[in-house]
Amino acid sequence: MARRVHRVRLLGLGLGAICVATVLRLNGDPWWWWIALFAHAFAWPQLALWRSLRSAHPRRTEAANLLLDSALGGIWIAVMQCSLLPSVLLLTMVTVDKVDARRVRALAKSTALLAATFAVTWTLLGFPLHVESPMPVVVACLPLLVVYPLATSAISNTLARTVRAQNRKLEELGRTDALTGLANRRRAFGVAEAEFARYRRSERPATLLILDIDNFKGINDRHGHPVGDDVLSGLAAVLREETRVVDTPARYGGDEFMVVMPETGLGGAQEFARRVRLRLAALAFPAAPGLQCTVSIGAAETSRELASVDAWINLADKALYRAKDLGRDRFVAADALTVTGVPAD
Repeated sequence: MARRVHRVRLLGLGLGAICVATVLRLNGDPWWWWIALFAHAFAWPQLALWRSLRSAHPRRTEAANLLLDSALGGIWIAVMQCSLLPSVLLLTMVTVDKVDARRVRALAKSTALLAATFAVTWTLLGFPLHVESPMPVVVACLPLLVVYPLATSAISNTLARTVRAQNRKLEELGRTDALTGLANRRRAFGVAEAEFARYRRSERPATLLILDIDNFKGINDRHGHPVGDDVLSGLAAVLREETRVVDTPARYGGDEFMVVMPETGLGGAQEFARRVRLRLAALAFPAAPGLQCTVSIGAAETSRELASVDAWINLADKALYRAKDLGRDRFVAADALTVTGVPAD
């Protein structure tokens, strides 16, 4: 926030100094106002940034800096003898700063402070009033009038794009398993619900598979959790490479994975399971030479007998446990809970 406000402040004060300098020259103001103007336009932005970055509470310090901006703005309006165009532009600039910095609540406070410094300065100067804005002043105000709104708009748009990108990233992180990079359980359930609803509408087939790494606890106990993570990542890579674009491989939880396969019956799921088991059996793990991994797989196809997506998942889960009961390292379809695949050669 401090750096973003610094860019806006530096640009606004630099352009505003042109307006004020033109009025000072036409009014024949003394030299000390020129020194004050130079210090305000070029030294104050750096000091404000330094204060915010060194502060233990940068946002609180930047809020104080913005209030000081308003106070200084009131002084310059009085010094310019209320010259109409530059005074209005200066007032607008310090107001936009508050809104841009998401300090709308401080707007009333800053406006009151600006009015107070204006009143004090104007009184000390003897109530000078020269509201006319000659052509040189109008020309000097054009850069602030044109460039400043465009620049603040560009900065705001850049910030908005950054926030949207961060929100998309956060959303993706909320839908992705950190270790494997696959969809997480929540996203897998969402896809399963969508496919189940699509089947109910059109009766287009879909098959859901649940995979469990055999003896995964033993792998962790014998080789350590880093090797266990390698096994999980290896299976995830195989699933990612063997699935189609329309399929959704996901980490279901722990050492279990789920794959939702639209437009696929049990025959296609069996062929997919065969390829996965062969690929996994061929994986090598440098940290655990000789380690071979197998998976048990249960599958269930959508049908009118299933009342909900939970029933669909439970049916695939029952097929998985049937595969484990039959000795693991195999594929079981849930149509009749019979073994439709055998261990890979």
